[in-house]
Amino acid sequence: MKKIVIAGGSGFLGNVIAQHFKSTAEKIIILTRGKNKAKHNVQWIHWDARNLGDWKNELNQADVLINMTGKSVDCRYNQKNKDLILNSRLESTHVLGKAMKACHTPPRIWLNSSTGTIYKHSLDKEMNETHGEIGNGFSVYVARSWEEVFFSQKTPNTRKVALRTSIVLGKKGGALHPLINLARIGFGGKQGSGNQKISWIHEYDFVRSIDFIINTSSIVGAVNIVSPKPSTNTNFMKTLRHTMKIPFGISLPKPVLEIGAKIINTETELILKSRNLIPARLEENGFKFEYPDLLKALKNLI
Repeated sequence: MKKIVIAGGSGFLGNVIAQHFKSTAEKIIILTRGKNKAKHNVQWIHWDARNLGDWKNELNQADVLINMTGKSVDCRYNQKNKDLILNSRLESTHVLGKAMKACHTPPRIWLNSSTGTIYKHSLDKEMNETHGEIGNGFSVYVARSWEEVFFSQKTPNTRKVALRTSIVLGKKGGALHPLINLARIGFGGKQGSGNQKISWIHEYDFVRSIDFIINTSSIVGAVNIVSPKPSTNTNFMKTLRHTMKIPFGISLPKPVLEIGAKIINTETELILKSRNLIPARLEENGFKFEYPDLLKALKNLI
């Protein structure tokens, strides 16, 4: 590929994507709220994620647009943060759509971040892209609104895919490190009831799945970006302790989690909601996971 544009590419997942493609793409453009700079074949260009600017010219003749923009959900859901979470996703997706329409030669594929949280809390039913049941509540409303804005953009010459991603396990960021820190100080037991499902994916499979989607023209619409085997919270923490060679872990019941969430300014939904996803569309198209097993994934990362 000649050029990939990553909007909101300065965060954990954006960095994972850029690192993966920098050896195969001639040029990577990262749209960032930071300053303009360049290093080797990666160039950072300022945008405000709301208004059209000179950055829009970078989309013309790009091969791929990947949008990872959005305020982190790791915060308290007061009204101010709710507005920022929602608007940062909708506004950036909408303005990218406007920029696409202005392109003489738009990207051939647009991948837009979404979330596995769009599905309802499920302990038993595995949610795939065809038969998964959409949930309720603020987080689901954000996810549905985000995808509605994305798919409503008129881009007849561009294939569109929404990446319904759950927990991405990485060496240099994401949700794994806070859990490692909990285990180190003795709180590596189950959280809440422990039976809630965790849909996860190794960072290498995350970016490989994006590469696969780019090169598989039959894939359109929403795609679950998760490993094939969801884990329960109890099993996840047990496997984490085993990998770290920590013999025991104190469990954290829901009331304790509620107090802790207030102290560190986050929400317990991030831990207690049961995300029970399977990657049906990826597997139906022949994608093979390098790390389908949780123990293998954690051993590689830790």
